Amino acid sequence: MFDYTFQWKQAMARLPQMLDGAVVTMEVAVLSMVLGIAMAVVLTLLRLSGSRPLAAISTTWVEIARNTPALFQIYMAHFGVASFGIHFSPFVSLLIGITFNNAGYLTENFRGALKAIPDTQARAGRSLGMSQISAFRYIILPQMLRISFLPMTNQMVWAILMTSLGVTVGMSMDLYGVTQALNALTFRTFELFAIAAVIFYLITKAITLSARLIAARLFRY
Repeated sequence: MFDYTFQWKQAMARLPQMLDGAVVTMEVAVLSMVLGIAMAVVLTLLRLSGSRPLAAISTTWVEIARNTPALFQIYMAHFGVASFGIHFSPFVSLLIGITFNNAGYLTENFRGALKAIPDTQARAGRSLGMSQISAFRYIILPQMLRISFLPMTNQMVWAILMTSLGVTVGMSMDLYGVTQALNALTFRTFELFAIAAVIFYLITKAITLSARLIAARLFRY
């Protein structure tokens, strides 16, 4: 017989702590995206460098990131490297795992974006006296990021949701970790996780809507 008594007031009293956790969740997600984008640009260049060893490094990274569970990647960053005497905090391990995953997916996005840019763009830059690096930086890279903008938004949403996996390596400062700790303290499971779900939903919707507004404003032409 259903006799559960909801106590939303008790759960809502913990909202400030959960919002603090949401800030940490955003910190991990944003940092992982910034680092992931930087790494993805490098991996994309390695893949298109014409050097087989460098292309193999990029391909191996992408294959592992895209074809193994994100949880496995976080575990390897925390427990795997510990076998070699390298120890990271839960925060750093979670950041490394999500960054590794982001870089793999974004590399494929960037590679597809580069294929959509005509080769004549780079040749036009070279004809104006630009070096190959300058042509890539000022002509190709902005277009690549423009084409990849919305896919990057989807990856940002995925990064936010992936932060919940941090609890498996002892992460307790993010939204899911704080919710888990409060649940163990108050036993208000449904209420606390329902609130956490709403916070996750609002964050991801805010990012999606903001990205659409930015894209509409910046990429009108």
